[in-house]
Amino acid sequence: MSASANKKLMQDIFAAAANPDPAARDRALFTASLADDARWVVTGQYSWSRTFTGKEAILNDLHGYVRTRLRDRTRTVAHRFIADGDIVVVEAKGDNVTPEGVRYDNDYCLVFRLEDGKIKEIREYCDSVLTEKALGPFPQTPVRAAG
Repeated sequence: MSASANKKLMQDIFAAAANPDPAARDRALFTASLADDARWVVTGQYSWSRTFTGKEAILNDLHGYVRTRLRDRTRTVAHRFIADGDIVVVEAKGDNVTPEGVRYDNDYCLVFRLEDGKIKEIREYCDSVLTEKALGPFPQTPVRAAG
């Protein structure tokens, strides 16, 4: 796919998932666009830093645990998309609250690598101190959301 097609896909994914109404947030396009062998790399030197390999690990181990730490479905609002070939860089801001009422509004730089319309790799850069302050350390063993 072209850089513009890759950028459009990422814009559509973020638009569907950024609805202010938690019940209307739609992750179906993200899930459908995630390659079975995708990798999500959480960069840095903190408890969340690791590579989640495979669609199931990304959706269940990473996103599943995050869902247990937030009051509503996650909301991340993108405000800049930069595309170059098979790479799309997205700058975004979270809009989330933990069950304890702590705001988790992290700033993100997400670097997506696409191949044939599928997301193959995501590199996440964010405020690691805020992540651990609001969400706590990432567990040693996977904790998945119910349902």
